[in-house]
This record gives sequence, C-alpha cells and structure tokens, in this order.
Amino acid sequence: MGSYVIRTPDIGEGIAEVELVAWHVQPGDAVKEDQVLADVMTDKATVEIPSPVNGTVTGLMGTPGSMLAVGSELVWLEVDGAGNVRDAGGPGRAVAHAPALAMPAAQATAAVQGAPHPLPHPAPGSAGPTTVPPAAASAPSRADVAPQPPPGEHVPPRAQRPPVEAPVAMRGPGDKPLASPAVRRHARELGIELQYVHGSGPAGRIEHRDLEVYLAARGQAATAQAAQDADAAADAVERVPLSPLRRRIAQKMQEAKRRIPHFAYVEEVDVTELEALRAQLNARHAAARGKLTLLPLVARAVVRALREFPQMNARFDDEAGVVSRHAAVHLGIATQTGAGLMVPVVRNAQALDLWAFAAAVAQLAEAARAGKVTREQLSGSTLTLTSLGPLGGLVTTPVINHPEVAIVGVNRIVERPMLRGGQLAARLLMNLSSSFDHRVVDGMEAAGFIQAVRAQLESPALLFVD
Repeated sequence: MGSYVIRTPDIGEGIAEVELVAWHVQPGDAVKEDQVLADVMTDKATVEIPSPVNGTVTGLMGTPGSMLAVGSELVWLEVDGAGNVRDAGGPGRAVAHAPALAMPAAQATAAVQGAPHPLPHPAPGSAGPTTVPPAAASAPSRADVAPQPPPGEHVPPRAQRPPVEAPVAMRGPGDKPLASPAVRRHARELGIELQYVHGSGPAGRIEHRDLEVYLAARGQAATAQAAQDADAAADAVERVPLSPLRRRIAQKMQEAKRRIPHFAYVEEVDVTELEALRAQLNARHAAARGKLTLLPLVARAVVRALREFPQMNARFDDEAGVVSRHAAVHLGIATQTGAGLMVPVVRNAQALDLWAFAAAVAQLAEAARAGKVTREQLSGSTLTLTSLGPLGGLVTTPVINHPEVAIVGVNRIVERPMLRGGQLAARLLMNLSSSFDHRVVDGMEAAGFIQAVRAQLESPALLFVD
C-alpha cells in the first residue's frame, strides 16, 4: 500500500489560488477513478476536482472557504502500489499530512498554504496521513468560551442583556424562613418559595403583606425583563456570511474599479421602429423559431458597430501594457443568478443570426442559474452587454468586466412625447449606459461607437444591410 497526493490543479488564465467550496468525500471513504472529490472556485466558475485513481481517503487539506494555492496538497489517498509520495528524505516529500478538519486552526492554515508545521510525517510505507487530536492543555475550557451562534442566525436577546431579578432575602443557605402555617399555605397557593421572601415581622417572620410585596416586586422585574427583551428584539442583528461566489464577485468588482479608470457615456435612443420590427418578427416566426427579446437586436447592432470601432472589442493587459484587439466578437452577457452575477460568453456572436443568438443566450443563462455553467463558458469575453430588463431604470453606470475595455448597458423602454417634424408624437425611448476604460478608449471614440449603435437601432433596416 502507498500514499497518493492529489494537488490543487492549475486551472489556467494565470490563476494562482482557488477557494475550496465543498467536499464530496470524507476520510475513510473509498473513491473510484474520476469520482468528484471536491468543488473549488475561481473568479470565473466552480470547478469539480476528480480523483485520478482508485483509493481510500485518508486526509482532506482545508475546510470550505479556505484559499488554496495552485499546486498545494488537496487530498491524501491510500492506494495499491507505491503511490506518488517519495520517502520523507526525498525532495518531493510533502510537508502537510494531517487532515485539516482534525488540525488546530493555525496548523490547518499552514497546511493549506504549504508551510511546514509541527505535525509528524507518516513513516515510509505507512498508510499515509494520520489524525492528530488537538492538545487538551491548549484548548480552552467550556467555561472560558462564550457560545457563539452559527452564521446566519439571530443572537438570542437574553444572551446579550442580564435579566432583571426580584429582590432576594438576606437569609443564609441553612436558615429556615419563619412563617405561620397560614402564610405557608398562602405562599404555596401563590407558587412562592419562602426562602426568597424578606420577612418584616419579629425576628424576620414572614407576614401576608410580605408575600404581596414580593409578588409586586417580581411583577415589576418581569415587566422590566419583557421591556428589555422587546428592545433587544427590535435591535436584533442577523449575520449573513458571503457565499464563496459572492466573495469572488466582490473581489472582481473591487479589482475592476481599482485598476480601471471608468468613464461613462449615456445616449438616448428612439426604439419605436425597432420595437415595431420585433413585434412583426415575433408574429411571423415565434412559433417556429422562438420569441425574440430586445437583447438580440441590441447585440446585433453592437457587433456591427465594432466593425468600425474594433478598439472596443479588446482586452487590456495593464501589467504588460498590451491591448489585444480581437477579430471575433465573444460577447459576454451579464446574467443574474440566485448565487450572484455571472457573465457567460456567446462565442463568435458576429456569425449568429437573431434567433441563434437568442438560443445561445437562453442556453447559457439556464446553465448559469442551474449552477452547471463551465469555466470555458465563462471565460474569454471581449466585450460585455448588460441589461436589467424592465428594472433597468433610466441610467446605470455598469462596471467593466476586467480585462475588457468597454461594457454596454441597456436601460428600460419608456413612452414619452417627442417633437418630430414639428408635430408632437408618442415615442418609445431607451437609454444606452456604457462605461469605457479611459486608458485605452478616448471620449471621442466612445461617443462615435455608441452613435454607430444608436444609428442602427433607430433605423433597424441597417441591421440587415452589409
């Protein structure tokens, strides 16, 4: 028997680390070749990590949410044969062998980062990693640690504020309260422990009036406690941790805003004729080809405008100082999913007709919302199109999908009066809100590009004339 180490794979596109999303196996599980062991996430997509061999899991390195460097240890297996781990003295011997779930926190972090830690190496020829229990001396006692609520749950109000208590009698633990049989019977009927009632009679004897005083004090305490609980409930705070995808989106947006000097350009477009054309196309072809939304028509206008402005269909490597202009248009379509925003890519959009483009967008959006979109389907876009549909508002300032240099945003259509030929007429108007990388795109170029898009949308016959 030997040990086999599966390492975090190089997923490409210059990715140096990934986030561990979920384990699909546990130590002791028998796994088959090609069985999925874990899910990891890049800033593009969630990727499944399969097992290249048959074996038994003996160690899992890291917990969900951990950042793993490319090439670091991910899973230890016990396999038939020699495995792929050399002896402890060899140059390829790994340094982290214990499952992270069984490590103290500091050692688990060191294992994920590939740094040495004081866990013992398995002896040559042994079954592989072993579980090292945390030292009892270093673990805090239960009395020293306040219980913490799990993420996403409300903190109980009583855990935050001390209760208000009724007055307690100054009586020793062995002292028996003095009271007449009638007072004791009355106390039992009221559910009062005489031990906690202050006696005002001779030698501390408890009288009937003392029971009334105690009840009044206890009622005030209960009222005060109820008021405190109501205040705490009104001020309750829910802690909701970010999902792995949400954290990746946050990092991506932060990087885009930090690196790219955005400038926005907004233009109003009269889409009355375009909407009339769309209605006619749907009336004639919807049954056989599917119903068209506005998006394929806008995409076609954008693709055709890129012939005149190829500098918009580009990716900018700001570290190398190189702009890569692409002949093919790989159009990213910003898609909202339950887990967050994704940008699947319609490849070679310039070669697709309206219905083929619509079908490609629908397929990608469905895969993204179902969590089945692949890394390839989320990579390599050269320009992004974003739309919030009926919620699009009048103006937006979209964030560029780094390393692209432009993004075109579609806002909602509104009907407003306009003067045409001196006559007042109702027209359908829509704003295009776009952002550009000012390091690469000048204002005049951006304006020219959007005006070219506008011209085709306002005269939709141009969409079909080469």
